[in-house]
Amino acid sequence: MIIVAGSIEVDPGDRATFLGISAETVGLARSTVGCHDFAVSADPVESGRVNVFEAWEDRESLEAFRRGGPDDGLDSMILRTRVREFEVD
Repeated sequence: MIIVAGSIEVDPGDRATFLGISAETVGLARSTVGCHDFAVSADPVESGRVNVFEAWEDRESLEAFRRGGPDDGLDSMILRTRVREFEVD
């Protein structure tokens, strides 16, 4: 299993928009074969922080989603990314 976890920093004024646009990606990921969980959520303490959690059956499923996932234009809103991948048994 592949776990993707961490946080994304956006301008606090952009966070609601970022999360709204991310909702489509969350829905698509959760309906993808091999996705066990996918969440993008507002941090309750830091107003510009967005928490990310993904759980995938295997690397192939994760990579297939990344290749075919939506181009939602969120990259321009990201100020900093602290996201890591972990392989677990």
